[in-house]
Amino acid sequence: MEAFLEFVQTNVTYAPYAYLGLLLIAGFNIPVSEDLMLLTSALIAIKNPEMKYQLFAGVFLGAYLSDLICYGFMGRYLGPKIFKIKFFSKMISQEKIDQINAFYSRYGMTTLIIGRFIPFGVRNALFLTAGLGRMNAIKFAIVDLIACTISCTFFFWLYYTYGEAVIDIVKKGNLILFTIVAVAGITGFIMKKQRKKSINTKLSK
Repeated sequence: MEAFLEFVQTNVTYAPYAYLGLLLIAGFNIPVSEDLMLLTSALIAIKNPEMKYQLFAGVFLGAYLSDLICYGFMGRYLGPKIFKIKFFSKMISQEKIDQINAFYSRYGMTTLIIGRFIPFGVRNALFLTAGLGRMNAIKFAIVDLIACTISCTFFFWLYYTYGEAVIDIVKKGNLILFTIVAVAGITGFIMKKQRKKSINTKLSK
């Protein structure tokens, strides 16, 4: 990652394409931080304001297309077979998938918009789950486009406007949001299991 950051800083003209390429790789569940890409691209844009829109376009397109790759190829095409591949199964647990499924069943497509603001590997698990669940492709593409536009625009603007001064604030905000969503997800998952158990118990009588 250090080599990449050094490259984009010294080759600003090619930086948008570098960000686009690296984020596309993230769609295959390779650990590339979208948050770091937004931060560094915005910091480079501060020093090179004439490249602001190109840098944002590279990060935004990379993030959105990465989502589609994770949803379409990893989720819909590979499907459950992904858990048989050790490299991928270690990155996304079945427990996390179950938690996100509970969110989808309870909050629907709003899950995508909220989930886009949560790092720590939640985003890719979100898109993978949508693919595994065979969510309507057009519906996913439209809703995710809206979610990606909101999150990428907000964070790029935030870092471009305030620079490194807001990094700690964003980290704390992400941690708080992640904790809230994790607790809600676990609670929803447990409640769903209990309802199923209760229904099965009644049917068996």
